[in-house]
Amino acid sequence: MNAAALPASLQANPRLSTWLRIGRDGHAVVSSGKVELGQGILGALAQIAAEELGLRLDQVRMAPAVTGASPDEAVTSGSLSVQHSGAALRHACAQARALYLARAAALHGVDEAALQVVEGDIVLGDRRITCYWDIADSALLDTDAEPGVALRAADRYTLVGHAQPRNDIADKVFGEFVFIHDLVLPAMVHGRIVRPPSPDAVLQRCDEEAVRALDGVVAVLRDGAQLGVVAETEVLAERAAAKLAKACTWSETESLPDAQALRSWLQSRPSTVLELRRATPVGGAVRTLAASYSKPFVRHASIGPSCALALFDGDALEVWTHSQAIYNLQKDLGLAFDLPAGNIRVRHVQGAGCYGHNGADDVAFDAAWLARACPGRPVRVQWSRADELCWSPVGPAMAIDLEADVDAAGRVRAWRHRGWSPGHGLRPGRGATPTLLGSWYLATPFPRVDAVDAPRAVGGGGDRNAEPLYAFPSCDVECRRVTDVPMRTSALRALGAFANVFAIESFMDELALAAGADPLAYRLAQLDDTRAVAVLNAAATAAGWTPRTLPAGEGRGQGIGLARYKNTGAWCAVVAEVQVEERVRVLRLHIAVDVGLAVNPDGVRQQIEGGALQATSWALLEAAHFDRTRMLDTGWEHYPILRFPDMPSVEVQLLPGGGPSLGAGEASLGPTAAAIANAVHDALGVRVRDLPLLPDRILQAMEA
Repeated sequence: MNAAALPASLQANPRLSTWLRIGRDGHAVVSSGKVELGQGILGALAQIAAEELGLRLDQVRMAPAVTGASPDEAVTSGSLSVQHSGAALRHACAQARALYLARAAALHGVDEAALQVVEGDIVLGDRRITCYWDIADSALLDTDAEPGVALRAADRYTLVGHAQPRNDIADKVFGEFVFIHDLVLPAMVHGRIVRPPSPDAVLQRCDEEAVRALDGVVAVLRDGAQLGVVAETEVLAERAAAKLAKACTWSETESLPDAQALRSWLQSRPSTVLELRRATPVGGAVRTLAASYSKPFVRHASIGPSCALALFDGDALEVWTHSQAIYNLQKDLGLAFDLPAGNIRVRHVQGAGCYGHNGADDVAFDAAWLARACPGRPVRVQWSRADELCWSPVGPAMAIDLEADVDAAGRVRAWRHRGWSPGHGLRPGRGATPTLLGSWYLATPFPRVDAVDAPRAVGGGGDRNAEPLYAFPSCDVECRRVTDVPMRTSALRALGAFANVFAIESFMDELALAAGADPLAYRLAQLDDTRAVAVLNAAATAAGWTPRTLPAGEGRGQGIGLARYKNTGAWCAVVAEVQVEERVRVLRLHIAVDVGLAVNPDGVRQQIEGGALQATSWALLEAAHFDRTRMLDTGWEHYPILRFPDMPSVEVQLLPGGGPSLGAGEASLGPTAAAIANAVHDALGVRVRDLPLLPDRILQAMEA
């Protein structure tokens, strides 16, 4: 068998029975290694499976991801679920359909080629001869995937490419959906962790006895600076944790950077260099323009704090989690507790969304650590708002310097990009030591490690989208991964693409205006990607873009942003309309996107809109606050996010680009931030190059 002809996820998990089961109850049970984070991915995968199997959508049930039972598809991230899991399921279900048709043909002595499946019935012409459920046989799918399977032709699709309602939305809207926070297990107890006051604090003393004496306290644990309590009720666990925190004495050191000087701090740290592209010298330039841009450290700020449950029976560990990577978490838990993987089962339960590496894996460690002191009783741990804001990984700060040599007409002859960023990847399961927060505070701690970046071939990290999409004659791109960083940084939605696209598209506006050119026309003149041109024109048309060579400067403006996510994924263009008075208010976002085959068009629109709204929040408001010692964001009053009254109107137009499906979840973030920044410049005639676009920064730019 030529395994290379199979989709990558199917190569890694070739057994068909890992992906689906057909029983006698009238349903196909489909498994994926990708998990539901609120993005509707399981619904899209169900559409793909139903299409290939010849079933109605209600005849497909998506099984929750569980280690040992579901395929191992690593991490649900990077807008890759439909691309990877969707491709694997399409192939696996098509092969399953072929196997069942062959079985039906053999049983009834008919020509297999004459058979087809209609809603689970196997028919010959207009006559039903059997159905999946009548000939269901688990052994039939206990075989490996093979290349060369005939997939259903796209022009015969009845489900894929058509909007389908999500079956989870109503329950979520009316508060009836069971999130992990709502999960109750028999004999469950509640745990809380007592954190140090700052990342590098050292525990000097702790008087645990008064807490142990509280009626209803099941356990008080201390291992180095990792402290926790278990109690019969959640209220008591909170009280006991607060009492334990007051009984501790810590020494603290100034190890965090100056939040007001992040650019110089980033550029002064040790770093490793990644050269994406080196320039080929060209002539024709008459002058050089330069600009510098930055974004701060950004918090995940999930509405629902991280939560996990764990049960230890003295030998085996079971964990319920909203992690994006159940197999990776299983590996790190095994390292942390010296348990074989076979003794750990990790079950995914939906949380409140995360869009990157938040505290879900860390709280799973906390629950497992506490559960080992309470064999036979499930321990539930929910982080506080302060835990979530101050202790989950932060999205890295970035600094970007851009230069362009331009010709007499102002067009780019040579482009230079220099970027500095800590690593964007500290997820569990990728190294020889666990990256779980609590494991770093034990008496015999596991070593703290720097975040890394994924290889360029799978999207990169700080270098993601650092290469411009435009057809410049010469391009020189260098990114530096900053190391020895005291903050725990890791993946946040879009990774480096957010800052890189913000910088590139802001600079393109600056170059256009310096050339006396309309920003839209300037971009179009330097693009040779027809699908990029299409989304750019579509967004501009929808927004009623009028050519301009000078900013309006009247407090109201339009701006444009464009990118192809990772330079290999979806194309997205955004036109933002803003009004600036005492602060920036985004009024409308006009978005055009090309994601190839849109499995569920409504789902694509939701993902593009959600990404654009999050980018609006980042662009206008969000920055992690800290002094030289402590993280300072303990609640929403300290870390504001975009609120409902400030939500812009969002219009999303899907272009029929054709070809394979491309991810949608992260495509709109960078273009949205750039479009907003460019619109602010159009409104005021001043350029703010450092995010977020706070009123004081705009005032500073106006004074300058």
